[in-house]
Amino acid sequence: MPRFSKLPWIPTERQWLDLLEVARHEPVRNRVMLALAYDAALRQEELCSLRTDDLDPAHRTVRVRAETTKNRLERVVPYSAPTGVLLADYLTHRTTVSRARGPLFLSESRRNHGQPLSLWTWSKVVRRIALAACVDQFSTHTTRHLCLTDLARMGWELHAIASFAGHRHIDTTLQYIHLSGRDLAEKLKSGMDHIHAWRVQMLAGPDTSHAGARGRSR
Repeated sequence: MPRFSKLPWIPTERQWLDLLEVARHEPVRNRVMLALAYDAALRQEELCSLRTDDLDPAHRTVRVRAETTKNRLERVVPYSAPTGVLLADYLTHRTTVSRARGPLFLSESRRNHGQPLSLWTWSKVVRRIALAACVDQFSTHTTRHLCLTDLARMGWELHAIASFAGHRHIDTTLQYIHLSGRDLAEKLKSGMDHIHAWRVQMLAGPDTSHAGARGRSR
């Protein structure tokens, strides 16, 4: 029987802007989670398992512990300056939920207030944003796919992308090279150097709509 392997889906630029327009009105916790998921190419489990002591704000890096990864490979990855601003805002907000060190992202619902945010809850948040933006295919793994594709577009070498992503085998990384259209890289290079920076700019902007923020942060 023939076996078929489909390339991961990634949003168009228009779809990404539509998603950001919806997400920028989310509470700071949800915005920083989306920004980190993209910037550091984090899997859902890696994102939700982050702890306060995994962060190094001075160097804008985050440690992804081996026990939280798919391949049991620990790595340290950077995040952008706009994400750093969001993260600082969230850490200040987090003290109103809990001052204890430990899990970074906490639930703010009445039922689970102060407890670690579950994978199920984060999936619900992302699904709600996707539906509101009319981008039904967007999921918790899409930000990772988009980040790795952008790195390939910017000319990163295969092994560097594999290390950044925590891939054990470069065969997995190759799909992002195909998605990037590497053969067009030179034609696109002048514009691609700025892609990685603007992805999260809207998320770091001020939220002018506070209505329903408590309900959306659950």
